[in-house]
Amino acid sequence: MRVLIVGSGGREHALAWRLTQDGGNELHAAPGNPGITELGTCHPVRPEDGDGLVALARGLEVDLAVIGPEAPLVAGVADQLRHGGIAVFGPTAAAARIEGSKRFAKEVLEAAGVPVAATLDRPTPPCVVKADGLAAGKGVFVCRTQTELDAGLEAAAALGGPVLVEELLEGDELSVFALCDGSRTLPVGAARDYKRVGDGNTGPNTGGMGSFSPVPGFGTPEVEELVDQIHAPVIEQLARRGAPFIGVLFAGLMLTADGPRVLEFNCRFGDPETQSILPLLDGNLAAALAAAATGDLDGVGLRTVGRSAVTVVIVAGDYPDHNDSGSAIHGIDEAEQLGALVFHGGTGRRGEQLVTNGGRILGVTGVADDLERARAVAYDGAAAISFAGARNRTDIAQEKAIHVA
Repeated sequence: MRVLIVGSGGREHALAWRLTQDGGNELHAAPGNPGITELGTCHPVRPEDGDGLVALARGLEVDLAVIGPEAPLVAGVADQLRHGGIAVFGPTAAAARIEGSKRFAKEVLEAAGVPVAATLDRPTPPCVVKADGLAAGKGVFVCRTQTELDAGLEAAAALGGPVLVEELLEGDELSVFALCDGSRTLPVGAARDYKRVGDGNTGPNTGGMGSFSPVPGFGTPEVEELVDQIHAPVIEQLARRGAPFIGVLFAGLMLTADGPRVLEFNCRFGDPETQSILPLLDGNLAAALAAAATGDLDGVGLRTVGRSAVTVVIVAGDYPDHNDSGSAIHGIDEAEQLGALVFHGGTGRRGEQLVTNGGRILGVTGVADDLERARAVAYDGAAAISFAGARNRTDIAQEKAIHVA
């Protein structure tokens, strides 16, 4: 199968890596990154350039386009590719509103009877302030004091668009993923990610500092039950609204004392959760994505192997306030020799030298028979990598930090 992956981050590198594990696939990426170039051919086409992607996909005669990031999905790039005759794993713009507009998502969830956080009539701490539109994982502000609320409202307003204020739910968070073909769902796993920049869940929210899978207490039966309870009714409701969802539906849940509540829905694989989930997935992923794209997941089988994965994200020194560009990166070969998987998130090339080019530079994943060993592999790998200002959280999947509400 000839596959075109759209995107350039760690999630797309993980997808590229996993699709090559299936064997027999010819891989292309637009624009890709230095890690993906080792697996396939990268093309200088931006993810938001629908016309350019249609021309590229047609020229390559691809069998399947897989769109990684949320921005091109919300902008309707999947629609353009479909209109151009390309099979696409990724929702239409109408269905991608489940992530593109939190107000729309809440309407759908309430109509589907899925439990969510209550909307507050007026902002009062404790609460959660959310920017309605896309914000690269940085548009949610937990406000326990009036000072935090004032700052959260100002920051959310600065992102543009409407602002929502919801009750603050307490509990552990869980990210649950399912492939969807417009009417059916196929669970692919659950993970827990770490959004705060600092150890002990301190500092501002980021795009994600690490993750692990599986989460204790949420094996295959529990994940399947959550998908039946939460994803399936949403898929049905979107289809009723004339916006059938094809792609991966990602539910961010809070596990409260009263049961799971949806914090948000996303219309794509998570980053860095994907880096922890895909190495544990057994079966032909390329065939499953193609089946979803053509509306026929019936009979498709994927399962998770009985192992654990931990991903540690190495970020620029001033992230999330600033990115880094041009700093030489060393030690990736050494990390891989130690058994780690290294996924490129924000890297570039300066001649033959690999350099930084972003905020979240690399994701280092350890896979082992249990969580403790997987964590050791990930951190040994991360310790082997260096660049100016490199830093990472030291408590990803640590026993005392397993619970990261």
